[in-house]
Amino acid sequence: MHQFFVESGQIQGNQVIITGRDVNHIRNVLRMQPGEEISVSNGVDGKEYRCGILQLKEEEILCELRFIKEDGVELPSRIHLFQGLPKSDKMELIIQKAVELGAYEIIPVATKRAVVKLEGKKAAAKTARWQTISEAAAKQSKRAIIPKVREPLSFKEAVALCREMEIKLIPYELADGMKTTREIISGLKPGGDIAVFIGPEGGFDEEEIRLAKEAGILLITLGKRILRTETAGLTVLAWMMYQLEEENIE
Repeated sequence: MHQFFVESGQIQGNQVIITGRDVNHIRNVLRMQPGEEISVSNGVDGKEYRCGILQLKEEEILCELRFIKEDGVELPSRIHLFQGLPKSDKMELIIQKAVELGAYEIIPVATKRAVVKLEGKKAAAKTARWQTISEAAAKQSKRAIIPKVREPLSFKEAVALCREMEIKLIPYELADGMKTTREIISGLKPGGDIAVFIGPEGGFDEEEIRLAKEAGILLITLGKRILRTETAGLTVLAWMMYQLEEENIE
């Protein structure tokens, strides 16, 4: 079943109105017809609105609300992925998979060892592209929200942003063994905000690790092997998804 996102105001009683570029996608790409069912989310309340298409107009699609599914698909904690800027198009893959795994927000971070430098108009253009990828991944994985992709921050700005978050983690090759990491991950409980910092290809600078520790960010290990930057964050997200969804089982 295809999923689309609308503003809360586009859900009016038992009628849902779809506008914008999704109209062309439904009419001319998917070639959907009246009577077919779609899923709609407003990106706010975590609910899934199941609708049947009534009319396909030139500039809008009119749908009839059939029922509301309230047991949402979102993780019970908000995971904020602070990703060191990687080379080439790796960020697109990272965003796509992070959204599939339940990340709440992705924050690109300009670290000392990052090769990529983004500023001004270039940063804004890249962020817009990344947000489009987040939206597409949210639709594909049937998320109830579209995770936000922020414009790149400096490492100091990123650390300041996460200061009030309940859990803050940073994989580092010199961290204690897997036992400590396992205890931290298994101790996660539903609720609140979790920050996960991932370094770029060259890893984190020692000064960045010092700043992280001073801010209360816990060092964890990803095992005895060195993972690529596009693998590291997804590994942590998968661990957290398993733990949080297990904890949330009644």
